[in-house]
Amino acid sequence: MQRPSYDTEVVRDLIAGRLPWAQTKQIMSDYKDADRFDVYLAVLNAAVPWDDPILLPIGEHLSIVQKGGDRIVKCDCGQEFGDYRTNWKLSARVRVRREAETLEAIYPGPRKPDPQWMEIREFICPTCATLLEVEAAPPGWPVIFDFLPDLEGFYEGWLGRSLPTG
Repeated sequence: MQRPSYDTEVVRDLIAGRLPWAQTKQIMSDYKDADRFDVYLAVLNAAVPWDDPILLPIGEHLSIVQKGGDRIVKCDCGQEFGDYRTNWKLSARVRVRREAETLEAIYPGPRKPDPQWMEIREFICPTCATLLEVEAAPPGWPVIFDFLPDLEGFYEGWLGRSLPTG
């Protein structure tokens, strides 16, 4: 079976959401070409104003990068959130919606959660003010650490190569 191959321009348009749904669905459903991850990283690296190589994107506008000998979480704008093994959300600005009035702005009418049972936390980049993550949790619940990847396992086990170092 021949695997499809998508060039940098197609992957850039896929990431930006500029492809028609039929083409997006086809790309998502196809077997992945051997160099897809490298093309994906090249597109992401070309789109940011800094030179630290992206090791793994962890969300829209957030990536784990190699900065010298450290691996840190960084926003597209360049804001650094610290070591990737520490919850980056603890360094973000946070807007907490815990009153009926603030919840009404995003959940109008009867759809809004009961503020005694649920709050909405919006994590915002302190430099560019981009909304990076939203979580819903019971009031008083600790900030959720969404994702702690095994970088070495991913690079060695899935990609078949060593994790880049500084």
